[in-house]
Amino acid sequence: MTNRPENTNSWRARWYEIIFESDTPRGKLFDVILLIFIIGSLLAIMLESVPSLLEHHRQFFRYVEWVFTAIFTIEYLVRLIIVRKKSKYILSFYGLIDLLSILPTYLALILVGAQYFMVLRAFRLIRVFRVLKMVRFLGEAQVLSSALRGSRIKITVFLVAVMCVVFVMGTVMYVVEGPENGFTSIPVSIYWCIVTLTTVGYGDIAPQTLAGQIIASVIMILGYGIIAVPTGIVTNEMTKANERSRAGKAYVCSKCGESSHAVDAKFCKTCGNHFE
Repeated sequence: MTNRPENTNSWRARWYEIIFESDTPRGKLFDVILLIFIIGSLLAIMLESVPSLLEHHRQFFRYVEWVFTAIFTIEYLVRLIIVRKKSKYILSFYGLIDLLSILPTYLALILVGAQYFMVLRAFRLIRVFRVLKMVRFLGEAQVLSSALRGSRIKITVFLVAVMCVVFVMGTVMYVVEGPENGFTSIPVSIYWCIVTLTTVGYGDIAPQTLAGQIIASVIMILGYGIIAVPTGIVTNEMTKANERSRAGKAYVCSKCGESSHAVDAKFCKTCGNHFE
């Protein structure tokens, strides 16, 4: 059910069409301008973190930060005013992101460094899918999400098994190498084992004895197999998710994003868009 105002001739309905819909020239223009503001805001946040720039342009960055925050605050309030069910918008994904994108600036008045959480505005760039008529890609995102949900139990069991291996091998290395070779405690040895198993290998600790080097070699070879296992699990689930998608879903509407259609649907049940 749409959140559009009931009176389609009211000013709220006209602004709803501009702000919430991108299939009209004015609506698309609004979204493009909004995306430019978001990118500009993120760029300002990144540049502000450069010490040399902050030292010479601190006041400028402060003004820019408040200008963008004022713009996004006004936009949020306008969205809140024109929708029919305000709670539905506030608790929606976009509503929460819109709110979280403006709160950090106000929190920075009492919490030092809170303004850097404005990077949450990056999530607002998701609207680019709607602006560029790329909603159909959200169907692929749903397949990936389904695959991750389907593989979560297997991956959890796998991670528990890996943790057991890391704990045991880390303890063995502590016994074999000892503090004199840098393995000063079991936690330190477990840290080394994790770093080695994940093929990162910082090199800050290295086994010196022959037995330790043999164990390290086994762990490094085991690491490649461990990387492959979750990849295979997710790939298998994605294959199943794709099969379910082809068998049980008709279309993801390219206009509004609605995906729960009957297999033989010809038109979108939400906006009436014709499926080609």
